[in-house]
Amino acid sequence: MAEFASSAFTNGYEFTQGSGYKLPEYPFIEPPELRAGQPGHHPIVIVGGGLAGLTMACALAHYRVPAVLLDEDNTVGVKGASSRGICYTQKSLEIFERLGFYERIAAKGIQWSVGRTFAGHDEVYSFDLKQQPGYHLSSQPPFINIQQFYIEGFLVERIHELGGIDLRWSSRVTGFRQDAECATLTVSTPAGEYELRADHVIDATGSHSPFRAWAGASVTAKKGDDRWCIADVRFTKHPPVERHTWIEAPFNENRAVWQHLMGDNVWRIDYQMPPDADPEYVSREDVVRERLLRQFGADCAVEIVWVGPYAYRSECIDRMRHGRVFFMGDAAKVVSPFGARGGNTGVADADNLAWKLAAVIKGRAAPGLLDSYHEERHEAACQNVLVTNRTARFLRPADGMERTFRAAALGLARQHVFARHLVNTGRMAIANPYSRSSVCHSTGGQSVQNVGFEWADGTRGKVNDLLRWADGRLLLLLFGEASVSSMQRLRALCESAPLRAVQVTGPEERAGAREFVRDTDGRLQGACHVFGHAWALVRPDSYVAATGESVDAGLVRAVARALAADRETA
Repeated sequence: MAEFASSAFTNGYEFTQGSGYKLPEYPFIEPPELRAGQPGHHPIVIVGGGLAGLTMACALAHYRVPAVLLDEDNTVGVKGASSRGICYTQKSLEIFERLGFYERIAAKGIQWSVGRTFAGHDEVYSFDLKQQPGYHLSSQPPFINIQQFYIEGFLVERIHELGGIDLRWSSRVTGFRQDAECATLTVSTPAGEYELRADHVIDATGSHSPFRAWAGASVTAKKGDDRWCIADVRFTKHPPVERHTWIEAPFNENRAVWQHLMGDNVWRIDYQMPPDADPEYVSREDVVRERLLRQFGADCAVEIVWVGPYAYRSECIDRMRHGRVFFMGDAAKVVSPFGARGGNTGVADADNLAWKLAAVIKGRAAPGLLDSYHEERHEAACQNVLVTNRTARFLRPADGMERTFRAAALGLARQHVFARHLVNTGRMAIANPYSRSSVCHSTGGQSVQNVGFEWADGTRGKVNDLLRWADGRLLLLLFGEASVSSMQRLRALCESAPLRAVQVTGPEERAGAREFVRDTDGRLQGACHVFGHAWALVRPDSYVAATGESVDAGLVRAVARALAADRETA
């Protein structure tokens, strides 16, 4: 029997201190391939049981598409570095609600919407996301803070509830090849080595992905010299439940500091370190305690839960699909964590790809639909790299023009409201638009928030309810009254295409369809980015594929385009 090596650190947290987090452990179960001595063949194999991989597995289970997930560890999080991501965006929360476990997150995590930024002792910028139009319509809050391993643990629970996914722990992929027939993975386990074949492979192994080299993927990367140290702590003082950031913190040698509350009454404090800082020294418990004492005072009792240093870098794979391999999460791109654009983009990657794979496997869409994964999510990745790099340069400006600009921006922001938007401690993540997608019309590509409406019987519903009802098909929302001929054409289209349709009426409009809902406050129409008598074609990932005004050939073409069927007949 081959000896199975312990999982190595994969994220650079070599030096850690603190009492740590207690993580669940999952058993290794000998796979059928080892018992049979023959390779198994599966339509989809996901490699990596982190946030992106588990979201992908849960989404496929939601669409009732079987898959195998392989993870080299036997737990969620990362042993010795289990805190990681903490801030989950409204779009991610909407996805989690659609998958059926949002309430567990809401019960455990901390909701927040107010952020304040300080330069020295002066507040130079603040916001309340609940007052901003991009956030206030959804049934989910702007953000919830919760340790990443909780999300991953909830995903494992939900996957078991849904069924159809073979979760294989303590299973490390050590080899890969692909050809015209399939992809073949070599898997090392405590019970020996075996081969697994797949039609599609999802690489969610993280920033040190071996699949990049195996598939010949190229990466555009930039490594910075910005150094930080995380401290997850409990203490007797209770600051406001807000995001507080200091660009020039007097208690941290005028370097930046982040302060967030998470679940379990644990606070995440991020301290910017000198660029030549020694990781082992800055993460020593006595050094961390001294740093906390300077910020919170000697009268504050502190329990260090976890602490570890890290450095930022940005990189983006040049193509997110290589043959049978799809890259997602940190395997596809790595961004600085400013504005919560890291793990949340992996959740969106999974949500984007899962419905497309489900549609192709079930024969509802043409295989060309899978190419749009790269078009859409690579655009999102590039945008997030760009935005976070700008924040990184503001927080650690180069000598010369960048430093002069920051000094001027802070000076003006102390005195003038107009200058406060120049202060950049992270542009908060929103759902990325798709402007280059071959399967979205020019009127589409925008995310639809999980807004509320009234069912025909007067009870309340939300967009995710309609998407679950559509069950992986496209959803057509027809706003306003419609003629008998329009209804007949729409009924015929629904019978011939993977499409479900609902009429959406205003408070004074008459419903002419059997399936209808009422949009009494106009929120549903606003969320779909249309006005008046119109239709919106909404995809299973809650993105608009196209909009229009008449039920005519334009709608038929939009449906075909959204499923890549127009390419097959062109």
